[in-house]
Amino acid sequence: MDQRKPPATEEGWYALHDCRSIDWDAWRDAPQRVRDRALSEGIGFLDAYEAVEDAEEGQTAVYTVMGHKADIMILHLRPTMGDLDAAERHFEQTEFAAFTEQEFSYVSVTEASGYTEKSREYFEGEVDDDSGLAQYIQARLHPDVPDEEFVCFYPMSKRRQPDQNWYDTSFEERAAHIKRHGDIGRGYGGEVSQMIAGSIGFDDWEWGITLWSDDMRHIKELLTEMRFDPSTSQFAEFGPFYVGRKFDPAELPAVLAGQRVPTDGESVPETPADGAEHEHAPAGAGASHSQAKEPTASDAQTEAHAGGDTDSHGGTHPGSAGEGDHPHSEESSDEDDSDSASSSGGRPDVSADFEEIDDAAQRLGRLGLHEGDAYDAGDYVLVFHSSADAEDIVDDVSDLESNFDHYDRHVRTAVRADSGQTYVVSIWTAKDAAETAAGFLKDIDGVDEQLGGSLGEAAESGETADDSDAQTAESSQSIRETLESAGVYAGQPHGEDVYALVVYSEADAETLDEEVADLRSAFDRYDTHVQTTVYGDADGDVAAVASLWDTEDAAQTASDYLTDLPGVVGRHGEGDGFGTMGMFYTVKPEYHDDFVEKFDTVGGLLEEMDGHRETSLLFNHDDENDMFIASQWDSQEDAMAFFRSDDFSETVDWGRDVLADRPRHVFLA
Repeated sequence: MDQRKPPATEEGWYALHDCRSIDWDAWRDAPQRVRDRALSEGIGFLDAYEAVEDAEEGQTAVYTVMGHKADIMILHLRPTMGDLDAAERHFEQTEFAAFTEQEFSYVSVTEASGYTEKSREYFEGEVDDDSGLAQYIQARLHPDVPDEEFVCFYPMSKRRQPDQNWYDTSFEERAAHIKRHGDIGRGYGGEVSQMIAGSIGFDDWEWGITLWSDDMRHIKELLTEMRFDPSTSQFAEFGPFYVGRKFDPAELPAVLAGQRVPTDGESVPETPADGAEHEHAPAGAGASHSQAKEPTASDAQTEAHAGGDTDSHGGTHPGSAGEGDHPHSEESSDEDDSDSASSSGGRPDVSADFEEIDDAAQRLGRLGLHEGDAYDAGDYVLVFHSSADAEDIVDDVSDLESNFDHYDRHVRTAVRADSGQTYVVSIWTAKDAAETAAGFLKDIDGVDEQLGGSLGEAAESGETADDSDAQTAESSQSIRETLESAGVYAGQPHGEDVYALVVYSEADAETLDEEVADLRSAFDRYDTHVQTTVYGDADGDVAAVASLWDTEDAAQTASDYLTDLPGVVGRHGEGDGFGTMGMFYTVKPEYHDDFVEKFDTVGGLLEEMDGHRETSLLFNHDDENDMFIASQWDSQEDAMAFFRSDDFSETVDWGRDVLADRPRHVFLA
């Protein structure tokens, strides 16, 4: 048999998972002064090591452990084996260690390996040190410990049975297994973070896997799905699993007292020795836990793929590039290997430099992207020019967008062309997120000019979202009261007692009717659906699809389907100005022509009013007596001027005789 080819690897920080049980009988029997000293020294040790006062760089975190295997787990990441050796023995010098027993430990080193073509280029020295891929792999080798609540650690090895020997398979077969396995892992980006560490020659198993999440069910779902993948079902062997919850060193008294942690401000047993100098702290360490630095943890996974969303933290998510030869070797495809991560705790900065501009909105407008449709005021955009043809980079940009979409702060990323020039546009809700994304976008083929800028202000200075919502509700109430006095039911703010969505389409009536009929059938399976109707004008030039729902969430979900209808050119309420929709003008059949004539008369009056832009009368394709009126104004005050006018009151009075039911209005600002 030929010698099999191992993957190239690179190692980073050394890792120690130190799992300890508490001698609860000894703890209960100890005098209070002894317990106080033990807590003080334990807190001092953990604070000093979380602040990395013993080494140039690294990470430390402490967790409770659930079940019988252990009570606490201390995780150390350090640049050298000597640092880990000193940390383990240093803990034994504390009074707190006398009440613990080491039940399990695991020694390993963070690892990246090269199975994909892109990662092999890195190991062969063909990638610049400042490239997104190089910085990303370095970030994987020097990870931050995330702030997620739960941790799950376990060791594992690849199976070596006669008919299932991982090490007898070809390099190409192993690479295919790893890619497929990684595709599963990428589906959990933003939900599960991970750290992969190799341990061949270090410990009894071949890898140590550390997973983090704010919901253990995500970890369970990930591992369950991966168990059915051949790389796991055929080739993986697992050791014991250790599951726990992260806590702050200052909460050690609460842990020993059996209290829930984090304490969230609840009473914690007092430690009399708080503030006393800790004789067992490393050289140069802070004197007490109250003086030690607050530990910091940045979001490696999020920074790598989404520009640092603050609601997710930690190491790379399953499905990342450059990982090892193990069940979680979720190396991405070649197209995904340009991901990276932000700097913290010795990790590189992956963000890229770009020129700040103050005309970002105008530039997007020239590319066909407008506020209210493509982005919201206050978003931040990157506009990178590429000398490559658009079709040559669209796949790479699409892959990046798929990664970015894991994160809430990503709005959109796409290739746009203008006057023969190619641009990559990436929009985010925050500048810091865009800055990190720039580190990946700069690696796209042909990128030269790199620009970024704010897309306006989200709110007036000092105005909060709650303030804006309150003002909107107040103005809507004012409109409703005005209409109510005229005998018109105006419904709830931004809707009636249902939520309304309207999109406009240029598709021919027959095509649109067929598409909406199919969509309506699907919507009717949901109790929250009220109705979805096609309206058109008399000339057949304009069509509107109105969809009504009982809940806002259902309406927003439906909007994704409505915008996929053929010929859609816009959605009601987009852009500036103030829009109102007068809906459900159901006319008595004998007055149909009279109503249309009356609308023409009122329409003439509207054209002469200040601030009026456009008002259209559309008819239900299935019932010509069900009419829909859409009206657009420069501002709310302009619309209110009409609602308060004598002409409007006279129209309402006239309508009492010709309408089959009470008119209802929906307002969109």
